[in-house]
Amino acid sequence: MGAPDRRYATGSRPARPVGTAPMMRVRSASDPAPGRLENEDVVFQFGPLAGVLDGATVPEGFDTGCVHGPAWYVRHLAARIGLAVASRPAATLMSSLAAAILAVRADHGGECDLDHPGTPSSTVCLLREGGDQVDYLVLCDSPLVLDTGDRLDVVSDDRLDAALDDLRRTAAALPDGGVDAATRFHRAVTAQRGLMNRTHGYWAAASDPDAAYHGVTGTLPLRGPGALRRAALLSDGASCAVEQFGLFDWAGLLDVTAAEGPEGLIDRVRAAERDHPDRLRRHKRTDDASAVLCEFAPAA
Repeated sequence: MGAPDRRYATGSRPARPVGTAPMMRVRSASDPAPGRLENEDVVFQFGPLAGVLDGATVPEGFDTGCVHGPAWYVRHLAARIGLAVASRPAATLMSSLAAAILAVRADHGGECDLDHPGTPSSTVCLLREGGDQVDYLVLCDSPLVLDTGDRLDVVSDDRLDAALDDLRRTAAALPDGGVDAATRFHRAVTAQRGLMNRTHGYWAAASDPDAAYHGVTGTLPLRGPGALRRAALLSDGASCAVEQFGLFDWAGLLDVTAAEGPEGLIDRVRAAERDHPDRLRRHKRTDDASAVLCEFAPAA
């Protein structure tokens, strides 16, 4: 028997009975970076909730203080988010994410140093349908694209990029002193780790539930003027189609994802990676790529 296909896609189903609210159709796909055995992204749908998580890859030679890896962390976090939302459906997404992060702390089972700066972490992008409206939360660099027909908005959390830009400027102002590239990279990763979940740094889901309250959140209607028509939740391995390769603009990304499915968007990214192997993305030539497309039919 051959190896299982590690790319997967989910079908669609109404979030609520047809005729009582706008129907949410969800399609998703996730693909590990070529040559990688394990996918550190997760896409999921639990009833009215859809999400993308992108685990932070651990550079070779770095400790994390943890016996688990990023793939374990995102799987557990996704399950815990689903449980938190299901058990308290009226709670905010911030509150549910905080509860999920706290629960994953317990899942570590006391084996790990959860205060280690390299402890497993993840971006978070969530969208929840609530009958007449949707709520969303974005934490770290997994953007959300929202299309109301009259307007298109990209919800992003650029604090990681801002923190990295500050580090690059600081490093550029220092004399090299004969330091080799490997040493400079080690210093840069160490400095970046020190900025996670810190004021004037950036925020990600890791072991501190307070990070959830630093997410970018909002609400959009599903009825009337400004009603949401479709949304795309993306890991940066998929959003790079726009941000890195410039294959199309954000409206084009939505159109391609709707026409070809999330897997079609990922195929476009893989082709661009093959055609432009020189375009490194944070020292990675390729990355896990994930996309969720939510489409909303008008209420009957």
